Amino acid sequence: MKKLFFFIPLVIFLALGAVFYQQLGKDAEYMPSALIGQSVPEFQLIDLATDSVVGNEALPNEPYLMNFWATWCPSCAAEHAYLGELAEQGVTIVGIDYKDDTPAAREWLAERGNPYSLVLTDEMGHFGVDMGITGAPETFVISGEGEVLYRHQGVVNAEVWQTLKGYMQ
Repeated sequence: MKKLFFFIPLVIFLALGAVFYQQLGKDAEYMPSALIGQSVPEFQLIDLATDSVVGNEALPNEPYLMNFWATWCPSCAAEHAYLGELAEQGVTIVGIDYKDDTPAAREWLAERGNPYSLVLTDEMGHFGVDMGITGAPETFVISGEGEVLYRHQGVVNAEVWQTLKGYMQ
């Protein structure tokens, strides 16, 4: 019986090795969303431009990007110019100002330009939690029917846009 205990570490080592081997080659950055294939959760947020409360009815009826951003987020600043280029090309982008100060957000957009067709404020982060985000920036591709098609964590750039664009067809 004592000899059996000597094999336990070997069995554990082999089991861990098998788990690690299965993970080789997988994209460690990719985190799927539980919302893929589901509708955007119901919300009531403040429109940054009008200070009015809006819900899902304010969202576009065409495929669009939903971009969670904040003034305190350095990566959001890095992607902002590229989002402006996409907007100039006719891509519809809804901005969700995530856990941010509203006056600071207005000033930030006034200084850097506003690539968003609609900017909603999520000061408490409740909508972000409903969408399953882990931080800013995060971008979702949403269908014209309001279905979540894809989630991207991190900066949107030309390379990432090639993937996002495929989901917007």
